Amino acid sequence: MIGAIADDFTGGTDVAVAFRRAGLRTAIVFGVPDTTTVVPADADAVVVALKSRTTPVEEAVRESLRTGEWLLERGADQLYFKYCSTFDSRAEGNIGQVSDALAGLTSAQVVAVVPSSPEHGRTQYQGHLFVHDSLLSESPMRHHPLTPMTNSRIVEVLAAQTTEQVALVHHDRVRAGASAVVRDLATLEESGIRYAVIDAVSDEDLSEIGVAVAGARLVTGAAGLAGGLGRARAAQNHAHEVSDADPIGEVRTAVLAGSCSARTLQQLDRYREQQPGHFIDALAEQQPVALAAAALTFYDTLPVGAAPVLYSSVPPEILQRVQAELGVNRASAILEEATGLIARGLIERGVRRLVVAGGETSGAVVTALEVRTGVIGREVAPGVPWIYTQGTDAIAVLLKSGNFGSSDFLLEAVQTGRVSR
Repeated sequence: MIGAIADDFTGGTDVAVAFRRAGLRTAIVFGVPDTTTVVPADADAVVVALKSRTTPVEEAVRESLRTGEWLLERGADQLYFKYCSTFDSRAEGNIGQVSDALAGLTSAQVVAVVPSSPEHGRTQYQGHLFVHDSLLSESPMRHHPLTPMTNSRIVEVLAAQTTEQVALVHHDRVRAGASAVVRDLATLEESGIRYAVIDAVSDEDLSEIGVAVAGARLVTGAAGLAGGLGRARAAQNHAHEVSDADPIGEVRTAVLAGSCSARTLQQLDRYREQQPGHFIDALAEQQPVALAAAALTFYDTLPVGAAPVLYSSVPPEILQRVQAELGVNRASAILEEATGLIARGLIERGVRRLVVAGGETSGAVVTALEVRTGVIGREVAPGVPWIYTQGTDAIAVLLKSGNFGSSDFLLEAVQTGRVSR
C-alpha cells in the first residue's frame, strides 16, 4: 500500500485522483488520523490530507510524522509526501523539514523530488520549474500572498530548507529510461546525497521515474509523479475498475471561494455573470460570526434554483491593503473562521453540494464540517474530483486549488452537479 501525506486539502484530492486514475483503490482522510479513523482494508493507496504547508515548522513536522507512523502501522510499504506542483512554501519551509523527518522515519537514503505535473502545465527542465511557458519566478505565483515563489531553481529552494545535500538528475538521464534513473539514484546515495531533484517535462518522463522509484521507502512530488508511480504499482499488482456514479444527485449547491490566484479571480468573474455573489469583506467587519451571518442572510434572500458564490477572493493590490491593515495572520484567521461558519450554515439550510476554491479555504470548510473520510468521484477538471462523504447526511464536496481549472471551471462544476434548489 502507498501511504500519501499531502500538505494541504486540495493537494490531497489531487494526488488521490492520480492514484485512482492508475487503477489503485484509493481512500482519503482529512486531518491527522487517529485510532478511530477507518479506511477500507483493501485500499491500494491511502491519502491523508493535512494543512501543513504554511503552519509553523514544528507543527508541520509533528503532524506529518504522526500521519506517517499511522500509515506504516496500517501496512504502507511506501510513503509519498505530496506538495504543490509549484513547490510553493515559505522561504524557510516546510517542504525540506517535513521531507527530512519522513526520511528519518522510513530510513530512506536518497529521496526523489519531482514537482512536475505536465497536465497542470508544470514542468521542470535543467532544474528550472516552469508554469506553462513561464518560469515559476515569472508566473503569478511570484505574487502569492502566503508562499511567493521568486526562485525557479528547485535545487536551491529545497537546499535552503534542509541541511542535507541536494542534487539534480537532468532530463537526458530521464529520457534514457528508468534504469538510468535507478543508476543515478544509486550513485547519489553512495555520495551521501539525500535529495535527487529530477527533471520531467512529460507524462512519459513521469512513468519512467515512477518505475525507478516504485520500490523506494519514501518518494516526494506533486500529483504528476503520483500518476507515474501509481501506474508502476498497478502494473506490479493489478488495476481495478472505478465507478463515476454520483450518489448525491440533484441537490442544493453553493460555491465558497477564498483563493486570490489570478485563475480563481477569472473564474469568479465568469461565474458572477450567471449566478449571484456575496463578498465576505474583512475590512468592513472583523468579527467572523458577523461576517458569516451577513453571508447567510444573503443566501436566505435568493430565489429557488440559485447557486450563489460567497467569496473573499480579491486582486493582489486589495489583498495587500487588507493584510496591511489587519495583518497577514489575523486576516487569514478571520476569513477562514467566517468561511467555516458559512459552510456550516449552508449545510443546515439544506445545501448538499459545495464547490470550494482555494487550499486554505478548503481546509477551513472541511474542518468546520468535520469531514474525516470520503470516496473519490469523477473529476470536473484534471486533479479536481467530487468527494462523497458517507452516512445518512452525505454531501458532495469539490476542493479546487486556486490555480486549477479553466475560466469556466466554476460554471462547469455547478452544471456537473446537476444543481437545483
